[in-house]
Amino acid sequence: MTLRIAMIGLGDIAQKAYLPVLGPRPDVELVFVTRNADTLAQWGAAWRVERLHATLDAALAEGLDGAFVHAATAAHPALVRQLLQAGVPTLVDKPLADTGDESEALVDLAETRGVSLAVGFNRRHAPAYRDAAALGAPLTVMQKNRAGQADEPRRVVFDDFIHVVDTLRFLAPGADRIGVHGRIVGGLLEHVVLHLSGGGRDALGIMNRASGANEETLEVSGGGAKRRIIDLSQVVDQGAQDQLTRRGDWTSVGRQRGFEGLCETFLEAVRDGRRLSALDALQTHRLCETVVRDLAG
Repeated sequence: MTLRIAMIGLGDIAQKAYLPVLGPRPDVELVFVTRNADTLAQWGAAWRVERLHATLDAALAEGLDGAFVHAATAAHPALVRQLLQAGVPTLVDKPLADTGDESEALVDLAETRGVSLAVGFNRRHAPAYRDAAALGAPLTVMQKNRAGQADEPRRVVFDDFIHVVDTLRFLAPGADRIGVHGRIVGGLLEHVVLHLSGGGRDALGIMNRASGANEETLEVSGGGAKRRIIDLSQVVDQGAQDQLTRRGDWTSVGRQRGFEGLCETFLEAVRDGRRLSALDALQTHRLCETVVRDLAG
């Protein structure tokens, strides 16, 4: 069964993360949607996509089995609302919206209409992080740092730190007591720290946007074991003698970073007629709203 799937927005994340996964699939007929005529022509030719549209209305008129939304965050609510009202199963690259209230309204619409809605939290599907979650370790420390990218707090939290927030929730279920700290200079967020605790677990998430490097590290520990994961590709089990496991030579970046698993989960549900709920993803957006509020003091 071939699925007709729209990709709405063909920017950086679509080009680097999703197209390499979706483009080669024989069971997917891609439909490109973007207002930029040059981008539409360039990527249509590159991936041999024939259905090219400047508007979502035009794509919907031809019929869609599902849609991936990769447009700018500000455009997400209107696009997602239109897709849900048309009954099209939808996966949105994070976030749903940049406020908790607007995210809740979209999830309410999906639940009311009985339409699949998913959010692109790819780390939940990354093999190294799924293996770490299976350990059930009581202590988690995650850092996702950027070099020289201090920015407005809401934009940092909803467009980037949200990955840290969701990963902590994934690795430390039941940790629902919240502590937030950060440093804002001249209206720009330089760093933010989130501490979740409860259920015998502690999870600490750190983002430094004024760091000297772009990096992501995850450490889980407890019960006499400690595992460190670097940039989702190198896994070090630490002990009397450290054991290093690297990404296999033939393991794709899409699989390593969880995009293959994320896309397959969504497409499988579309194919089987199963509805995916975004209620759990909504909890991550609500927590992000709490982080923004607490940073404002």
